[in-house]
Amino acid sequence: MTGSEVPPSFRLAYVPGVTPAKWVRIWNERLPDIPLTLLPVPAAEAPDVLRAGGADAGFVRLPIDRTDLSAIPLYTETTVVVVPKDHVVAAVDEVSPEDLADEVVFHPLDETLEWEPRPGKPAYERPTTTEDAVELVAAGVGVLVVPQSLARLHHRKDLTYRPVTGAPESRVALAWAEAETTDLVEDFIGIVRGRTVNSSRGRAQTPAKDQAKASSKAQAKASAQPRKKPAAGKSGGKPQRGGGGGGARPKAAKRGKPRRRS
Repeated sequence: MTGSEVPPSFRLAYVPGVTPAKWVRIWNERLPDIPLTLLPVPAAEAPDVLRAGGADAGFVRLPIDRTDLSAIPLYTETTVVVVPKDHVVAAVDEVSPEDLADEVVFHPLDETLEWEPRPGKPAYERPTTTEDAVELVAAGVGVLVVPQSLARLHHRKDLTYRPVTGAPESRVALAWAEAETTDLVEDFIGIVRGRTVNSSRGRAQTPAKDQAKASSKAQAKASAQPRKKPAAGKSGGKPQRGGGGGGARPKAAKRGKPRRRS
């Protein structure tokens, strides 16, 4: 490798709430020679990071502007409301947006849910981040509706959360720049989609390995096939009864005592 060559690596962006540990572990097992770097990015900035080449691929929250981007939806999260543990909502299993009509509901500037219309009473001022909104909920000023993973990410001992039925949901997807669909991106797509290491769309093997594998299979197949019996009358065939011809050996005479004539 010359001094101008850069060793291969893979940069994976991810938005708050997404936990890529499982896929990173599989990557490290299959491609230990190619380091994977994790890049946490705000949800609103993730698409631009991918377009600018700041990451090879990334976990984003839909919807996004898919101009120049490819995306594979992975899963949909449950929407929950975050409240203090002594709040009346904590006494029920779930709530609806209508149940929050009399509550001050925070909608931070980095909100990931699209509401029409937004539930509850608007706060005097929108918090800058979800983390700031959680602090206000802990202070007893209002409540917050978020994807469940964000409620877990910003968990506090004095707060709890309950599912919200009939609310918008957040979908998580793997995205990358269409013009930069490299072999490493394809490798990571295969991992996320659950392809095995021997999948036909997995990482390609070297030609030498392919040829050796094909030769080994051919030899095993040949040895497993049963041998054909030669046709009657040909050399090596089963001896025929009766007269000669066709190279058959004459039937040997039986030995023993001669029969007595009557």
